[in-house]
Amino acid sequence: MPTLISASEVTVRYGERANLDAATLGIQDGDRIGLVGRNGAGKTTFLKLLAGVQMPDEGEVDRQRDLVVSYLPQDFMLDAAKNVYENVRAGAQHVLNLIAEFESLPHDSKRHEELESRIAVLEGWTLDRRIEVALAHLNCPAADRRVESLSGGEKRRVAMARAIASRPDFLMLDEPTNHLDPESIEWVAEFLENFGGAFLVVTHDRYFLDRVTSTILELSNGKFFSHAGNYTDYLLAKAERQEADATIEHKRQMFLKKELAWVRQGPRAQRSKQKDRFERYYNEAAKDGPVIEEDVELVIPPPPQLGNRTVEVAGLGMEIAGRKLFGGFNFTFENGKRVGICGRNGLGKSTLLKIIIGQLAPTEGTVKTGQLTKFNYVDQGRLQLNEERTVLDEVADGTEFVQWGEAKLSVRSYLKRFLFADDRILTPVKKLSGGERSRLLLARILKSGGNFLILDEPTNDLDLPTLRVLEEALIAFPGVTCVVSHDRYFLNRVCTDILAFEGDGKIHHSVGDYDYYLEKKQKAAAAEERQSAAMLATNKAAESRKAAAAKGTNASRPAKPRKLTFTEQHELDGMEAKIHAVEAEVARIEGLFAQPDYFRKHAAQASQLTGELDAAKENLTRLYARWEALEAVRTASTDSKAG
Repeated sequence: MPTLISASEVTVRYGERANLDAATLGIQDGDRIGLVGRNGAGKTTFLKLLAGVQMPDEGEVDRQRDLVVSYLPQDFMLDAAKNVYENVRAGAQHVLNLIAEFESLPHDSKRHEELESRIAVLEGWTLDRRIEVALAHLNCPAADRRVESLSGGEKRRVAMARAIASRPDFLMLDEPTNHLDPESIEWVAEFLENFGGAFLVVTHDRYFLDRVTSTILELSNGKFFSHAGNYTDYLLAKAERQEADATIEHKRQMFLKKELAWVRQGPRAQRSKQKDRFERYYNEAAKDGPVIEEDVELVIPPPPQLGNRTVEVAGLGMEIAGRKLFGGFNFTFENGKRVGICGRNGLGKSTLLKIIIGQLAPTEGTVKTGQLTKFNYVDQGRLQLNEERTVLDEVADGTEFVQWGEAKLSVRSYLKRFLFADDRILTPVKKLSGGERSRLLLARILKSGGNFLILDEPTNDLDLPTLRVLEEALIAFPGVTCVVSHDRYFLNRVCTDILAFEGDGKIHHSVGDYDYYLEKKQKAAAAEERQSAAMLATNKAAESRKAAAAKGTNASRPAKPRKLTFTEQHELDGMEAKIHAVEAEVARIEGLFAQPDYFRKHAAQASQLTGELDAAKENLTRLYARWEALEAVRTASTDSKAG
């Protein structure tokens, strides 16, 4: 495979820290890379180097000639003077330039054929149609909306459409799933699975990484570590690497301990053999051991005691600007429950949270809150940070301690639990990385305590190690937790209950994690489909009988209805079993498609399974039609005898 872009011995420093330290990497055509690492490790910096918007302090970045690169940064920029459609179309400016040149040339120009071929490769002739599809599937605002009127989440979806509509050779996406609902994430995943070029994606969505990547690239201490496979494979490989490093370090320490005892005895004579032993000792002592990664010690402050009643909602409904979001919702938030709220954007998830805490009044129903219930609400906007203040000042707010249950914890000790070392505690907020800012916000908010914790999209912008620790902290939290999230992995790990907004004006409750909710939803849909098919068959049979009866009445010489032959009767007797068997086969294959690890386990069989599913559905249709025909003959014969 040809190399599209390469970074050779690149170094980028921020003060005394080197985010990239003589790092080297080559990206080839067709690569499907997931880039992981702690926030602040340099992932975004590396993407900027590849995109050409930042230059390294040392080293070089080389690109293939005429390489088309598309980049969705976390801090994207849209043209406020243009509407949604114009912004997305501008992302394919290289295609528009080719089309403009093609149309400006005389018809007999020798360059016509070359331009036409290049435009066809870039699918330039269908650009406007592809933009419409991207806007629809990403749930973007109306194409003629002005960008300045959009929310942050809407702008991000527009920026995503802009990045992928251009059909680049190399696509880079920095946290693409943030602010996207499950349907939009599914569409982006399908897009990347079918993407013809190379891509590199930075995301905290572990199911997304498992599904779309074939290589995981870890950036740690300024260096790259490449792991073949998806995110699950990477975790296993990293654990093995760390175990091997620990074994080597243990042997080194044992050697140093043994040699140190010998060195302290002093040499008996200055023989060359003893000098070699001294040299080996000092060489080993000078080596650096493996870097031990620290984890955030994210322990949520112990909550005050809850009463018998926490929060109870009855007949809850909400209507905004004449549009009913939901109605008839009844639920009790019991102590110890960790409730996950999911569904498409705009259906009322954040509205429900605001009703629970009393920020909004419902249009129908009641919310009863216990006297001892104390909310701690972390909304999507969270809090605004003062760019000029230090990390310490932002959390301390003039105090030296944080209340920790019945005890107190110094602000410095509290911040160290969020991975702020001494040298970063006095750093101004404006110099923090995106991940450090996110951890600072969590530290600032969670210090408020509370026994009813409400988190609206808490996983956005957190790195994977911090996410895992947040999950552990929420699982251990003894109060009530309510979380809005599109992160399937997060919902599975944390939640005991799911409240799902499915777009039908209701909030559906399911006990268990998110996967169990999906399983039940799929089974219910399959049962409804079978019921509809059975009703359709019954109605058709009734129509057939009615038509036959009408024909018999109008005929001058009504023909005597025939009976089923022995073979036909035998076929009819076994028809129900055949239909059930084929329905079971359809359900089995559809169940495989719905599995979260389907693409890891069955990717090679995708075409075969799709063919088998289509064949099974066609067979089911044929069986129902045959059953209707035989049943009509049997019914007509029976009615004739009765008459």
